[in-house]
Amino acid sequence: MAASKDALEALHSAIANKLTDTIESMDTDTKGLAAILNVARQFVKDNGIEAVIVPGSPAGKLADKLKEFPFDASSDRSH
Repeated sequence: MAASKDALEALHSAIANKLTDTIESMDTDTKGLAAILNVARQFVKDNGIEAVIVPGSPAGKLADKLKEFPFDASSDRSH
């Protein structure tokens, strides 16, 4: 028996809300934060959420920070 659309929507909302609440309540040095962030990242990806990087936005600040650590894809031999 398949779950109803309403039940799945409620579960989807509950997961999104719980992830948000958990991330907001955790200190940056809390053990397990990286795992929670990875779950949230996958949840966003699985739901087809994409963002346009806007300078000054949280994603824009992250992009700026990542530029401090240049990555050369040709030197990545793990794949």
